[in-house]
Amino acid sequence: MKPNLRIVSLSCLAVLAAAPSVAQTLYKSIGPDGRVVYSDRPPTDGKVQKTMTFENLPSSTLPATTTAYLEQQLQTLRKSSVTSAPTSGVVLYSADWCGYCKKAKAYLAGKGIGYREIDIDTPDGMESFAQAGGGKGVPLLVADGQRVQGFSPSAYDALFARRK
Repeated sequence: MKPNLRIVSLSCLAVLAAAPSVAQTLYKSIGPDGRVVYSDRPPTDGKVQKTMTFENLPSSTLPATTTAYLEQQLQTLRKSSVTSAPTSGVVLYSADWCGYCKKAKAYLAGKGIGYREIDIDTPDGMESFAQAGGGKGVPLLVADGQRVQGFSPSAYDALFARRK
């Protein structure tokens, strides 16, 4: 990667990393036409049937050495402006040793959902994971800007229902 592009990418990540971590909330409602609607905003008309928050889902905790390396990456990113994290499509940040990652991959394969897998145990993968906001565990699923940290079939179902 060219040095200037790397600086631009890392600075974008620094802005994202500086933002407060918030849970992803999804609202399920019935629209005026009777159709089920999923949105990240409460409905202006219609009734909220269910509110779902994606946080503290089952995940494999990162090893201490990986957490230390991730923190080092984040500090470097805060000083820079380069990002190499994918910005579109479906991306799964995972590790070979992670049981929940295997479940997430099986879910995606079972649903026929195409995705890009990034192994956080590689230097480039860890950098991309840091730029995507990282976290304390894997898997991390990012689909068109929406994040799900950890794995839960119902959380993944809700996320992909919104994309249709």
